[in-house]
Amino acid sequence: MSIAVRRVRADEGARVRELRLRAVSDPVASIAFLTTREEELERDSAFWDERAAGGAAGQAAAMFVAEDGDAWVGSVTVLVRRAGDVDHTGRRLSAGRADVVGVYVAPEARGTGAIDTLLDAAARWSAEQGFETLSLDVHVDNARAQAVYRRAGFTSTGETFTGPIGAELAMSRSLRTL
Repeated sequence: MSIAVRRVRADEGARVRELRLRAVSDPVASIAFLTTREEELERDSAFWDERAAGGAAGQAAAMFVAEDGDAWVGSVTVLVRRAGDVDHTGRRLSAGRADVVGVYVAPEARGTGAIDTLLDAAARWSAEQGFETLSLDVHVDNARAQAVYRRAGFTSTGETFTGPIGAELAMSRSLRTL
């Protein structure tokens, strides 16, 4: 398996939808994603086209995909938040930050380094936007994801909170060395 990571292109809405449906169908999706397969199936093609376009260009968001040949095997999105914004968990932010969301690697690509390459791309992009840290939230019961994030340089901030899917742990990764 040869994994390459790149930023999504604006015209790839249908592929973004397909990968998201795979992600929310994962057996641990209920503690990894804020939406269900049924909710995602209800969204029209315009939604997916807008998501791809938003992740492809600009400085408010960036979506990266992992490819094995022509197959998409993973993705990660970074959302730029400004002080005063309400984040995806309903918290009002006192300071701006770059948030990693929508992390997914297909079962056949797990253990290949795809997640590390995706998170590194997210970190580089976030540093280019002027951020010194990259943030994410992970369900306290999602030990697999926590282990991956720790291996990728994320540490607990000490903050825990109750979000839409239950107890969450806030983690961050320093970008000062990039």
